[in-house]
Amino acid sequence: MTTATQHESAQVTIALAQYAPGADADANRQRLVEAVEEAARRGADLVLAPEYASFFDGAPSEEAVRAAEPLDGPFVTAMREAASQHGIVVVASLVETGENPSKFQNTTVAIGADGETRAVYRKLHLYDAFGASESQFVEAGSSDAELPIFAVNGVSFGIQTCYDLRFPEVTRRLAAAGAEVILMPAQWVPGLLKEHHWNTLIAARAIESTVVVAATDHPMPHGVGLAQLVDASGVVREKLGSGEGMGLVSVDAADIAHVRATNPSLSVRRFDAVARTGVEAQA
Repeated sequence: MTTATQHESAQVTIALAQYAPGADADANRQRLVEAVEEAARRGADLVLAPEYASFFDGAPSEEAVRAAEPLDGPFVTAMREAASQHGIVVVASLVETGENPSKFQNTTVAIGADGETRAVYRKLHLYDAFGASESQFVEAGSSDAELPIFAVNGVSFGIQTCYDLRFPEVTRRLAAAGAEVILMPAQWVPGLLKEHHWNTLIAARAIESTVVVAATDHPMPHGVGLAQLVDASGVVREKLGSGEGMGLVSVDAADIAHVRATNPSLSVRRFDAVARTGVEAQA
């Protein structure tokens, strides 16, 4: 088990960037760059942008399929340039070109402060719920893919996306593999009880897996807003409102280690989270 002594200097300041991407790809790149600049100016080590940061026109659509880019396209290139220019880790979601020409992949990329790729995650659970049908236009990621875990300043980060929040095994797999902080871009669709679900599930994932959860969202009307960081004890350390904004929080891995020593749920659990066999991915 990692000890607090080993983590004495393992600290990261996270910026939660809550804003509304649109259907103008050029404007979306500029908005991301502005968020990176602001986060760096305010002293953040890492900035997290919302889901669909490269393109969004209200819901997954044929327009989004046409706007999809490869990982060496303009959006990720802008991420790389902004990250290296400002010396900050950038984590953002884009509509990525998929294998199926009629669909795209909902992909989150982590770019290091040196401009190099640290992790890539393609959303596993597609939002086919509450009247929505994300799988109509989106290819699901593979459950066999490498876990999206990377380190910043000695702190280990994992990535999941929006609707994944409703599946505790996603967070548990990341935590069991060493993640101490979960980064979650989202476009959490508003509706009856949706704010309640957002707040409750973020806290539950943090408490049950003793991880910090950092989640950002679209502001109203396409998201509930409420970007927040919840610590490994389930305490809300930062929370935004329903509009655009940015919040910064410093995370200390020694605090996470202390929580895990007091509440050793990861080490004493008797079950592992594994992929289900015979279950077709939404594609």
